[in-house]
Amino acid sequence: MTDARRTAPSAARNREPILAALREVLPREGTVLELAAGSGEHARWYAEAFGGLRWIPSDRDPSAVASIEAWREGASANLEPARVIDVRSDDWGVGKVDAVLCINMIHIAPWSAGEAMLDGAARHLNSSGVLFLYGAYKRNGAHTAPSNETFDQWLKSQDPEFGVRDLEAVLARADRAGLALDRVIEMPANNLSVVLQRRK
Repeated sequence: MTDARRTAPSAARNREPILAALREVLPREGTVLELAAGSGEHARWYAEAFGGLRWIPSDRDPSAVASIEAWREGASANLEPARVIDVRSDDWGVGKVDAVLCINMIHIAPWSAGEAMLDGAARHLNSSGVLFLYGAYKRNGAHTAPSNETFDQWLKSQDPEFGVRDLEAVLARADRAGLALDRVIEMPANNLSVVLQRRK
């Protein structure tokens, strides 16, 4: 039988710094929805690290969902079956959740998908629930490192609608969706963790 598990080198590199950031903001109990979960490696690691949380991994790509399911084999019981979720859908089919996790998605998608993700998170989060975003961002319209500028150019070569987003533009759009900035956490390799909270 072919192993459907994918591996992403970046997932192994960033899992510990992201875990430390998540420990600052995730509740001890409740439900976390992970969007664009990709290979599923993060879902497995973080579900095990947060045993009191119900962890729902998802992706819009059915082959990614197959990889997540393969990584679920032997995982902790709080890691739920993977779901196909397109952030552009009006209803993600998960009801209300306490946190939404979205790693490395907003720049590897059209801006319209990022907007839909912010709107959908606001709809599905419980009062004071958190949206955790991780990735590379510009600040005040400028790249924070030459490596991020190179990455941005590469993204746009893959699809002109992709690209490193301006943090201030993301925050302004999040505000319109009903999400307020809680904190920005500096991360290794010129990345940021951006924590937004649903306004009551």
